[in-house]
Parts: sequence; structure tokens; C-alpha cells
Amino acid sequence: MSRPLPGEPGHRVLLVEDDPGDVFLVRELLAEVDPSVRVTVADSVRAVVEGDLLAETDCVLLDLNLPGTSGLDGLRQILRTAPGMAVCVLTGLDDEHLGIESVGVGAQDYLVKNKADGAVLIRAIRYAVERRRAEAGLVRLREEQLAAAESVRLERGLLPSPLLDGSSVGARAFYRSGRTRSVLGGDFYDAVRGPSGTVHAIVGDVSGHGPDEAALGALLRVSWRALVLAGVAEPQLLPKLQEVFVSERHDRTLFTTVTTLAIEQTEGGQAQALIRVAGHPPPISLRPGAVPLPVSVGVPLGVVAGSAWEPKTVELAEGWALLVYTDGLIEGRGTEPGQLLWQEGLVELLEQERDVPLGDLPSRLVERAQTINGGPLSDDVAILLLSDARTPRGVGVG
Repeated sequence: MSRPLPGEPGHRVLLVEDDPGDVFLVRELLAEVDPSVRVTVADSVRAVVEGDLLAETDCVLLDLNLPGTSGLDGLRQILRTAPGMAVCVLTGLDDEHLGIESVGVGAQDYLVKNKADGAVLIRAIRYAVERRRAEAGLVRLREEQLAAAESVRLERGLLPSPLLDGSSVGARAFYRSGRTRSVLGGDFYDAVRGPSGTVHAIVGDVSGHGPDEAALGALLRVSWRALVLAGVAEPQLLPKLQEVFVSERHDRTLFTTVTTLAIEQTEGGQAQALIRVAGHPPPISLRPGAVPLPVSVGVPLGVVAGSAWEPKTVELAEGWALLVYTDGLIEGRGTEPGQLLWQEGLVELLEQERDVPLGDLPSRLVERAQTINGGPLSDDVAILLLSDARTPRGVGVG
């Protein structure tokens, strides 16, 4: 909440002055111009800091010649205690140069005693508060700009363009931030055609929320892509990724759930997928009909050193499609009171949306989940829909 402007009823001025005569004069001058000004008096900077008087202050009128301080020390102490405080210093005729120096230190203005009447005091206070408010606004704007730029960088790291040229696999990706944050979380996905022609895909979710988790998710995604493109054998991808995660996480309690797929053509011309799941919702086969794949779910990354994740090989018929997603999609409210949507509810939604073209399906599923939830989903949602690239565009689930 912003402080009331001087000139408005209820504004508060802290006068730091040890000369009773000057205290009386300043009070009278302010009251003459604006009787609503509430003046609190402290006779030293130490009394200001120890008495926590700045918390109830809109502007400080500070005498530079106070006991216990010399030069600009008092001003520096006040600004260290309350960096955003509007301060006008009071100087005598013989130390006007100190007033000028005080502006360089952080004061908003300086006033020469015996030259400032009530109107000058009120105007100086008003301008000091307004300048501080404007400066604070500029700082917030800059912080928002930096946050937006950081979000863009994280988005490039978390939400890449799949590298599938030359493969028979098509990919459609979708990401939406949860309602609790305006920036990206730790969900990530990727799909890459490896050196041997095998298409590798990953969908993951770093536990926790915030920019640190998003940065960690981006690091894992980039590391996984580098491992694939370097030709690391598929059985070594998750163990290597766990090593990266454990060495880079900022909190030992963090973990990451992951689903990986390796899709390749068999000698008979059909495709098969080798799937590994680490604490993640299993993929759903969309054709014919929506069916969760019967995979073994291992522990998330970062939980048990030396973990192994059992592979499941699935034969993919012509026109196949697989839905891989993070748990944000299924952890909203379901159709049954007191129950979450879970995978069973998602399968029902897929059956209801069987005529929706694959390209539109991810966004449609999130819209339906939000409708059932009664509002935006609380967690991030990342979806990767992989399919037979030879399937005509516009074909739905069924």
C-alpha cells in the first residue's frame, strides 16, 4: 500500500532534531500551512532506528548536526534502515555544501534553516515523497522487465522445437503455467531424432515451483538432448540424467519425475516404442481408443542412488498416437465430488473428444480439465503428443 501524499489528510513526518527551538519552529510552520500534518520528533538517529519510527513515517526531516553522528553518517544510517524512505535534510547556512552532498548520498532534497517557511517545507516533503514513489515504480518496472526476460530464456530452455526431421514421427507440444504462478515452472519436454535414426522423447516435472525449479528443468532438458545427440545408449540416458540432476539441484529434497520413449522402425516396417517411467504418469495410447500403457513405474530421479528403470516395449500399429503429459493435467478436481480427475478421468475425456483432430487435442484436454476443475489448474501442464507422421492431418483419436 502506498503512503498518503503530503497535502492529503493523515500524512506523517518524522522530524529528527535535537534543538527544541528548531523543533518548535518546524512544527509551527507545518501546522500553519497544513494542520493535518502529523509530526513525530526524535532527538537522534539512534532513537529513530531503535524505536522503529521509520515504519510509521512518510518523510523524514533530518538535521545533519545531531549528537552521535557527524557529516552524512546519520543520513546513511536512515537509508540503510529504510532504503525507500523519502528524506529531506536540514542544514545551516554554514554547511549548505553538506546539503548538496546529501542528495548524492540519497536524500531527496535539502533545506537551509532560517530560509524555509511552511510552504517551502510542505512542497519539499510533497516532492520528496513523489520522487521516492516514482523511483520505486521504476524499480518495480525494471524488476518486471527482468522477470519477463528471464521467463523468455526459461521458455526457450523448457519448451524447445522438436528435432524430428527425417523421421516418421510427428510431435505436437503444449504448455500452460498453473494459476499460482505467472512464470514457467519445472515441467519440460523434448523430442529428438538420434544419430541412429531412433526418435527419443522425454516429458519431465521437477518437484517444487518457481524460477529455480524452472532453471533446473531447462538444464535437465538440454542435458538430455545433448546425451541423445551424442549417441549415448538408451539404457544410460536416465542414469546419466540422474547424475546431472543430483549434482545440480539446490535442495536435496527435490526430485524429478520423467517418462522417456525411444521409437524406432522394426524390420517389418512397423514401429515400436521402448518406454521407461520414473515416478511419472504412464503414457496413453490413443489408437484404437484411449488406453493407458501397462508400464512399470520406477522411482523418480534423485530419490535412490543407482536406480534402474525397467523398460517396456510396445508395438505401434500404423496410425499410432501416444499422449505423454505431466501430472498437472490430472490433479485438478474430477467429475466425482471430492475426487481428482486422475488418469481414469483423463481416459474418459479422451473418449469424449475422440473426434477432435490430434493437433487440437492437447489444448482441448486442458480446457476440459479446467472446466471440470471450476477454474485454472493449480499446477503447470506439459503435454507431448507423438504420432505416426503418415497419418493425415485432422484425424482424431478414434
